[in-house]
Amino acid sequence: MGAPVSAPPAQRGDSVRRLARSARTTPGRLGVVATALVLLSVLTGNVGALTMQGRLNTISGLVEHREPLSAAAQQIYRSLSDADATASSAFLSGGSEPPQLRERYEIDMGQAGAALAKAASDVGGIAAAEDQVDTLSKQVPVYAGLVETARTNNRLGLPIGSAYLREASTLMRTKLLPAAQELYAIDTQRLTDEQDDASGVPWFALIVMVVLLAALIATQVYLTRKTNRLLNVGLLTASIAIALGLIWGAVAGVVSASAISDAREHGNQQVDALVQARIVALKCRADETLTLVARGDGAGYEQEFQKLAPTLPGLLSKAGVSDKDAQAWLEAHKKIRELDTGGQFDQAVALAIGPDQNGATAAFNRLDQDLSQAIQQGREKFVDSTSTAYNAQEALFPGIALLAVLAAGGSFLGIRQRLREYR
Repeated sequence: MGAPVSAPPAQRGDSVRRLARSARTTPGRLGVVATALVLLSVLTGNVGALTMQGRLNTISGLVEHREPLSAAAQQIYRSLSDADATASSAFLSGGSEPPQLRERYEIDMGQAGAALAKAASDVGGIAAAEDQVDTLSKQVPVYAGLVETARTNNRLGLPIGSAYLREASTLMRTKLLPAAQELYAIDTQRLTDEQDDASGVPWFALIVMVVLLAALIATQVYLTRKTNRLLNVGLLTASIAIALGLIWGAVAGVVSASAISDAREHGNQQVDALVQARIVALKCRADETLTLVARGDGAGYEQEFQKLAPTLPGLLSKAGVSDKDAQAWLEAHKKIRELDTGGQFDQAVALAIGPDQNGATAAFNRLDQDLSQAIQQGREKFVDSTSTAYNAQEALFPGIALLAVLAAGGSFLGIRQRLREYR
């Protein structure tokens, strides 16, 4: 078969000239306008629908993906820090460690491992996050091995056990906890950035809709001047559809942005304040037990306690949590130090890790429970408010597309009605 024969250049030129002449006539111009309005309506529908779908994906991702990852990073820190304090408490109990402390330590390490696996699922492409996950993955087993060696030596009554425990705690403080804290900061910032994306103004979609509405109004003014007819039902319908889309989008956007702001202020920002208070409390608890483990060589731990402890009431107040249990714990700690420095080591240990409801363990556990409950409430508030933001815009995805189709149909029928008058 031969190649298809294209139109001669002269014929193509004639076609272009005929189109140009047609466009100079009123029917020709109306045809061009109708085509442009229909195409612009289709573009508006596509842009609006895609913008809304992208925004909905971002909002749903906040609840289903981003916030749980931030919580997982926070859980890594909490579990590792509590494991360190628990290991020290168990060590202080002597050769036969209490089963409940051993169980708590194992639960902490298991939770840290599970949270690390979750956090590691979304660090690709972020070098800083990958570095922290790599540090944690490599060093957590090392820490666990040192703790087990310390336990074994302690069970055998060998004093070197305390050296292994202090080495494990040093590893925790210098590598593991800083890595967990940095990972939490990275995930929290990513959460904040996605909230900004979800609450920003969709300028491109807004501009396209405004241009279409302006074009529809200009076309109606043009037709009124040409035909002396005030009303064109098709174009009026198209204009109302786009105006309705703008109003609907603006109201939904304001409601959604307000809900996301509420999720930020009373959700993730509140949780972050609670996490900072919890970090200080956990550090102080580890300092408290390690000071006793060191048996007179733990001045550095106590100095850190005295540096951090005064900030705890302020952090709790900022987070909206009562400092009653914190004050009870600080009072117990004061008595512990008085007993220890007074040569009553066994009594100091009993007050630090014993079951006495006025002791340090009970007060710290109550404080940690207060913080845990408040963090859970903050997470629930985040989910509720973010879900409200999603619901406010959910119907916009099909709604904008439908209104755009209505605008395209109205534009075509409205101008078609006028074109018939020229036949």
